[in-house]
Amino acid sequence: MQVVRICGALLTVIAVTVVLACDKPKQDAPRGSAPPPPETVAAGACAQGGGTIADVSTAGFFPRSVSTYCVDPNGEVRTYGQSASRDIDAICLEAFNGDCEVYKSFGLERVVLFRYVDGAGSPGAIDVVLSKYSSSEGSFGMFTKRVVSDGDPAREDAPQEMDLDGVGALGAGSAYLWKGQIMVELTYTNDRQTPQQVQARGAELLSELAKVVAGKLPAPATLPEAAHRLPSENRIPLGIRFEPKDAFDVQGGGAGAFGYYRDGARRFRILSITRGDGDQAKDVLTALAKRDGATRIKDLGEGAVRLMVGDADDMRAEWMIGRFGNQVFGVGDEAAVLRPGMSLAEHDAVSLNREEKTTRLRLLLSGK
Repeated sequence: MQVVRICGALLTVIAVTVVLACDKPKQDAPRGSAPPPPETVAAGACAQGGGTIADVSTAGFFPRSVSTYCVDPNGEVRTYGQSASRDIDAICLEAFNGDCEVYKSFGLERVVLFRYVDGAGSPGAIDVVLSKYSSSEGSFGMFTKRVVSDGDPAREDAPQEMDLDGVGALGAGSAYLWKGQIMVELTYTNDRQTPQQVQARGAELLSELAKVVAGKLPAPATLPEAAHRLPSENRIPLGIRFEPKDAFDVQGGGAGAFGYYRDGARRFRILSITRGDGDQAKDVLTALAKRDGATRIKDLGEGAVRLMVGDADDMRAEWMIGRFGNQVFGVGDEAAVLRPGMSLAEHDAVSLNREEKTTRLRLLLSGK
């Protein structure tokens, strides 16, 4: 499987704020702030091997210890949703805050929260959020939402690809894993360290822990079909954003994937939508052809359209989208490199021109 790479909502890799050391969650900490350190962690807290994860369905995925860290022997393991101690909606108040509905929109079924603490006695901690979804498409979609969202995976501060069984992204003090119906979010904090030290130590700890966990998660790490059909050549590492439904804003259009590409100085995206049969794919193209300003393209696949995407007062992205059988492909501009007022020469220096988009689309639709 081609391991993919993807980068986060505003690409600061937002950490899920969890409070596991107290009986009541703190409501005044905004999402994205560091979780509070454990209230009391003395040196030697891991001397007995650390705590245990009481949730039977989760315990087998995580080691009791990693480096000097162990499952908090005095901490609480919180579960939400199916076969859990709390209703899934309680996660909205106790951990996910404003992002709760986003998680639920991808088919969230179950969440498990717990923490690792440092047996050496530092206030360092690794907070763990395991979320399970109704389908692997939903979990992969949420993974790409967390890591790419509307950002640019080519940014210098974008999360880095992790070499593990599944798909993983390592950011500054955080890591994301996807495999099957499960996504895991890991967040390292230590209020005695500088941001640079948190990033360095976090990379060591989270890489080690993530590799172990990914190897134990169930189900093969098989990408959803639309994502699998994206070409790998010139694709930016972690450069896939997956939408489990209504891809490209086509109501009822099914799942789709956007690939992010770079060829020298030029950037572009590729759209892939795989439908159950040719008629369903034709319906997607028909819906696109009805959009304002869309024009039909002759002699390209089994139908194709050109359309512009974006706000009228911005530099709009041009897309060429076509169909062959049950597959819809599109080649479009990378919005991240466009700016209002660009000349045609400036545009073509960082983007594909119309003829080049058409050539790439024709090749995609030929199946070669």
